[in-house]
This record gives sequence, structure tokens and C-alpha cells, in this order.
Amino acid sequence: MELGIAVRSLLQACAAEVTGPVATAADADRLTAGHLPDAAVIDIHLRGGDRAEAAIARLHSQRVRIVVTSVDSGRLETRVKADATLSKPFSEVELIAALMPAHAALAAGRVAQAAAQRPLPAAIR
Repeated sequence: MELGIAVRSLLQACAAEVTGPVATAADADRLTAGHLPDAAVIDIHLRGGDRAEAAIARLHSQRVRIVVTSVDSGRLETRVKADATLSKPFSEVELIAALMPAHAALAAGRVAQAAAQRPLPAAIR
């Protein structure tokens, strides 16, 4: 859980809206049942021997960007549907880089919404 708190602190310092951390797959399911995140950072090994593969697959199927962390991430890419994998220990820069595509997609969506509400003048198009 210490890693989860450190990740939350880093992301909040980057002005991200963060929910969690959670310790079990059931907790993750409850947390995301009402509102899907844009991205999720998930350790493959959860508290009490719980594993995150089912939660990862569910979130991935709902187009959530998944960053999976593990002590042994080299073999994860064939087992889980992650957009990025990070071997522990990882740096703050590696984590932010893994999350950048989710941030870019979110920003692009906001720009598209703004453009739909206020179209560009014909001279600019």
C-alpha cells in the first residue's frame, strides 16, 4: 500500500484526480463500478495473494488505459492486457511517461468538446 500512496501523491502533485489506492481486486471493482477512470495503475500482486488479472481485463475492455506494475513485468505482457508495464522499482518519470497517452487522449477529447460548442470561424478552418 505504501507504493499506492506514493503513486497517488505523485499524480496529485501533477494535478490528476486520483481515487484509491485499493488493496484488493474486489475493492478496485467497487471503486470503478460507478465511474471509470481514464487510467489505472495496478500492481499484479494484491494484498493477501489476490491477483489483478480479472480487474485488468475488465477495465481494459472498457477502454481504460492500464499501467501494470510488478517485480517481474517482463513476462506480464503475454498474460495481461496492459497498455504499459513497469518493473518495480520504477521512477517517477517512467510512471508519468506510461500515463501520458491517457492524458493526451483526455486532453484531445476536451478540445473536441470545446470545438463542438464553439466552432472555429470559417477563416481559420
